[in-house]
Amino acid sequence: MEALMTFLSSMEGIVWGVPMLVLLLGVGIYLQLGLKLVPLRKLGTGFKLMWQGRDAKHTPDGKAKTDTDGEISPFNALMTSLSATIGTGNIAGVATAIFLGGPGAVFWMWITALVGMATKFAEAVLAVRFRETDSTGFHVGGPMFYIKNGLGKKWIWLGGAFALFGAVAAFGIGNTVQSNSVAEGLSESLGVPHWLTGLVLMVLAGAVILGGIKRIAKVAGKLVPIMGIAYVLAGILVLILNAGQIGEAFSLIFYHAFNPIAAAGGFAGAGVAMAIQFGVARGIFSNEAGLGSAPIAHAAAKTKNPVRQGLIAMLGTFIDTIIVCSITALVILTSVEWDGGETGARLTAVSFDLALPGIGEYVVTFALAVFAFTTILGWSFYGEKCFQFLFGTRSITLYRVLFIIAIPLGAMANLDLVWVLASVFNAMMAIPNLIALALLSPVVFKLTKDYFDGKNVLPGEELDHDKSS
Repeated sequence: MEALMTFLSSMEGIVWGVPMLVLLLGVGIYLQLGLKLVPLRKLGTGFKLMWQGRDAKHTPDGKAKTDTDGEISPFNALMTSLSATIGTGNIAGVATAIFLGGPGAVFWMWITALVGMATKFAEAVLAVRFRETDSTGFHVGGPMFYIKNGLGKKWIWLGGAFALFGAVAAFGIGNTVQSNSVAEGLSESLGVPHWLTGLVLMVLAGAVILGGIKRIAKVAGKLVPIMGIAYVLAGILVLILNAGQIGEAFSLIFYHAFNPIAAAGGFAGAGVAMAIQFGVARGIFSNEAGLGSAPIAHAAAKTKNPVRQGLIAMLGTFIDTIIVCSITALVILTSVEWDGGETGARLTAVSFDLALPGIGEYVVTFALAVFAFTTILGWSFYGEKCFQFLFGTRSITLYRVLFIIAIPLGAMANLDLVWVLASVFNAMMAIPNLIALALLSPVVFKLTKDYFDGKNVLPGEELDHDKSS
């Protein structure tokens, strides 16, 4: 076992090393420039479409809509995607980035998000453009399908590789790691036994997962906005109480993005390279731009226009990192404890509790529990669609049952091995996806240009269609 851990740790260092981070950022920058910064320039349009996308049955003027391909509303597709991304990365991941890379890592998380918006946009555009209808009449899509249908049959092996990595990774980062994080948090703060947490999570998640994408999207559409807004409001309250330190926090972020920071207290110190590495790595871990997971959810959206869904999808990266992760980072940096030696979710909990004594820690524990629960729901769908691509529609029930059984096992297990395996398979997912995004980028560029030139716009879309360049 020790030899296996050593081997996998070495693999993790390789697959998440500088080449992977350069590849992720490089493809994102290429897409951002090729799109002429549309994901940044049309941010407002994206939010408008998201709001209108709450009801996929009607156009903004109230008329019946013919654009009804898909199973879930564009808004719920985004919420399903966010349910899988807003999780431990927003609470524990941000704290770890600061602990290892210093405050400057937050700046590089922001840069990763701004670049990643183009990646997420392209992923959703391709997911809708190249999706299929399975034997049960449901729309299925994602990297495995835009590789198969966009690049051709000779590339189907690459789609199969993505599906294999995704189906396995879902059991790690999207299941056992999440249930273990919840069990650990509830055990430390409330003394709840790990087995009890695992059992409750299994029952609750199982009731949703067995209902398929429509039930998952319905639950995500309610839980994600409520918990996300509640967490942000709690963070804003802390920042109001710590208002005097906000200016210094921003100063630390911008200064140490380009200058090393010395060791202090329990902080080991960090150079600029470390700030970049941990900022980029944790940013991607949080928003998943480039991993290829989110487009699986967006492929089920009720829309015939790939670009409209792309504009909504890119908001996932913005909301996850620019808003939620920033709240966590600023709460930590306005606390006197950020360099005291704590890390992970514990550092975030301590930071909240210093401003809100007696309740701050429970806010973080509850947020972590809900975020992890919704992550389990979102990733169950991702893994299921990957498994379906490999073994057919009849395999879905088997995958769901195995996924549900794994939840309590993760809550009670020692997850050192699982963490490393999940990290390796996450990186392996990204490689086929990034190759496909680069090769299919001309399709994304053309569809986007046509949309903003007024072509391929369905009747009723003119009201929310911005033709400006």
